[in-house]
Amino acid sequence: MATNDQNFLTTEVQRFTALDVFRGMTIVFMIIVNTAGNDSTTFAPLHHAVWNGFTPTDLVFPSFMFAVGNAMSFVMRKWDTYPTSKVLGKIFKRSFIIFLLGYLMYWFPFVHSENGHIAFNPIADTRIFGVLQRTALGYLFASLMIYFFKLRTTIIITILILIAYWPIMMFFGDQPDPLAIQGNAIFKLDSWLIGANHMYQDHYGTQKIVFDPEGFLSTFPAIGNVVGGFVVGKYVQQKGKTYEGLTKIMLGGFVLLVIAHFWNYQFPINKKLWTSSFVLHTVGIDCLILSGVIYLIDFAHKSGKWTTFFETVGKNPLPVYLLSELLIIAFYVITIGDKPLWNWLSDNVFGLATPYVGSLLQAIFYMLICWSFGYWLNKKKIYIRV
Repeated sequence: MATNDQNFLTTEVQRFTALDVFRGMTIVFMIIVNTAGNDSTTFAPLHHAVWNGFTPTDLVFPSFMFAVGNAMSFVMRKWDTYPTSKVLGKIFKRSFIIFLLGYLMYWFPFVHSENGHIAFNPIADTRIFGVLQRTALGYLFASLMIYFFKLRTTIIITILILIAYWPIMMFFGDQPDPLAIQGNAIFKLDSWLIGANHMYQDHYGTQKIVFDPEGFLSTFPAIGNVVGGFVVGKYVQQKGKTYEGLTKIMLGGFVLLVIAHFWNYQFPINKKLWTSSFVLHTVGIDCLILSGVIYLIDFAHKSGKWTTFFETVGKNPLPVYLLSELLIIAFYVITIGDKPLWNWLSDNVFGLATPYVGSLLQAIFYMLICWSFGYWLNKKKIYIRV
């Protein structure tokens, strides 16, 4: 639902600034890493880890989940005055809409050319799970836990999920390597639940593999990123305006990083499997990053053009992200000569620079196009919520 609201209280704007900036940083970086001009000439930090391991790119999606939890901590205060039926209606409606948008995004443009005729893309070959779908499910499960249980109980349940996920992955995957790309528990469950045609297909090295990095089973540990964001957001509201509170958030992030480091030896940090060590690692980093943003804005008073730039996207993350995923299709559909427009730009415009720099510049160029859409929405004071 779109809102055109100019009556925000000053205290609410200040309270949300750091979150909007953090969320905007996440979306901006997400667009850049998703739209490299040439995938083969992309700087290594802008690639996901092939399997086990971690790169800065692997932080993007879990940071968005963390930001969803942050936002929940502000919104859920209002729910105390609502009847349970209204709260559940809001939770399920929002989850359904986000999940549906993600599904339709993968189905888009719905048609293709076949023997000179337009044919519909069959539903039987449409990917079911994905980025927005995981966001929807993570929000759904986290919201229900937080609403019906005390926060302490929610944290305990989340910890138990992360602990239980470890033996599930180890015992239900094919031996002797239960965490292999194919044969792991996530792949097995998705294959049985939705079938290979509804799963993500990608190349790992020279081999084409069917495996969904946003599979159903690995969505459960991802709840930990949402809950982590909620806990930090709630704490920021209570004590985040003090040096002591900010220090504790940073200390908590450091402790999570240490635990993740040692857990990594037995349950490797792996974004595609969304391992429990990966959850702790990313939540820990997000605590440190958000603390830094809060310090710069609220303590050092260093806000300015840089915060405005990221706020522009952070206030409308969903429409900007959707545009980035849909518009890139047009760049491949439109052709100049015998080349898609995107490839033509890579070869004839950004290719004038060195290959790696050119690829990065093209990604930044595309990000700025999407940012301009967010700027227009913000200028018109249109904030799209679901």
